[in-house]
Amino acid sequence: MIVGGPDGNGGDGGPIARTAGGGGEAVTLAAAESAAPVESLDVVARMLRERLGAAAVSFLITDFTGGSVVRLGAAGSVDTGERARRIPLQGTGYDDVIRTQRPSVQDEGEGTLVRVLAPVTNRGDAIGLLELFLPTAPNARVMREIGESAHALAYIVIANRSYTDVYQWGRRTVPLSLAAEIQHRLLPASLVCEAAQFAVAGALEPAGHVGGDTFDYVIDRDSVQLSVTDAMGHDVSAALLATLAVSALRRARRAGAGLAEQARQADAAVREHGGQGYVTGQLLRISLTDGTTEFVNAGHPRPLRLRDGRVHETTPEADMPFGLHAPYAYRVQSLDLRPGDRLVMLTDGMLEGNAAGLDLPGLVVRTRALHPREATRALIATIVEASCGRLQDDATVMCLDWHGTGHSRRNADTGADLTDASDRVRSH
Repeated sequence: MIVGGPDGNGGDGGPIARTAGGGGEAVTLAAAESAAPVESLDVVARMLRERLGAAAVSFLITDFTGGSVVRLGAAGSVDTGERARRIPLQGTGYDDVIRTQRPSVQDEGEGTLVRVLAPVTNRGDAIGLLELFLPTAPNARVMREIGESAHALAYIVIANRSYTDVYQWGRRTVPLSLAAEIQHRLLPASLVCEAAQFAVAGALEPAGHVGGDTFDYVIDRDSVQLSVTDAMGHDVSAALLATLAVSALRRARRAGAGLAEQARQADAAVREHGGQGYVTGQLLRISLTDGTTEFVNAGHPRPLRLRDGRVHETTPEADMPFGLHAPYAYRVQSLDLRPGDRLVMLTDGMLEGNAAGLDLPGLVVRTRALHPREATRALIATIVEASCGRLQDDATVMCLDWHGTGHSRRNADTGADLTDASDRVRSH
């Protein structure tokens, strides 16, 4: 790719015009692949410095809560006025870019470096940000280069986080207890996913004494499946109960079992190995072919459905929690789900204690314009604030936007809005 042009932003002979030539994302991915997993970010940063003449390049990863970012690596150094590597998001330009998924170009005037922020996102999962300091305001081609690099960086992080703890370290704002470590390992690797027919996101805020909440999702060739579970008790005992339930559900699901058999195996695992404990839960399967739904409710709070600006509690019948008494035959029911609906699945930590006085349906309505990723964070943040930061039980929420079969609401091209950003900074 030849970056720059005759308009003065990276023209002939300028630093932005000197690139490795050709390749875009492919060149970035190939270079990262040749490096050790822990060094892949540095390789990408060095490439961008060379290609774009950047004074500094760094990657900032979002933490588990989405409330802050952590600077994991930088090539070069620039005084940004930051006193710590961990940066709270609220009220910052970083927050704007993550929330809107639009890049930002900040030109502070003649003689100063230009800061460019681009979202590092894969299928709706806001992994973090790419930050560059450039000598001049970028033009459209440079912004496309940055966007392609940010897109490639998302895949690099996903590919390499299985081999190193660097990314796990960056996502931890505070040290995790043993129970919290177990709990986090039960969650899906990506807390957000977008597809043509739907977008789904989950968020979990553990109590001071972990309460055993989990959520999960998987996309098969012809369906998407979601689950939310809540294990009895607190701390490690609850985390171990949750491990039994989630592992049994995944084992049955991966063997091709339907919801009834998944529920049966979870019930048997908790009953046989969980002592006197039990686990409540919900299982949802939606056909990506015709939109039909299947639902199992094992003693869990009913989901909320937002349709046409109004929220209603769905009314599936509740069966027994997993692990109680004798083997139980779980009913597979249907949920009324239509294109344009938002379905909110939650645990009782969203409904108890100080949270009980909140207008949760009203909160769902007020966050309807937000992406599920941002809506779940907003709902959790409100619960935490109402509890003065001291939850008595885990608070968990999953938010599903159903677009319907034959619909596509997803645009994976990270360069879609990048030209607009460069145009805005030049217009100023």
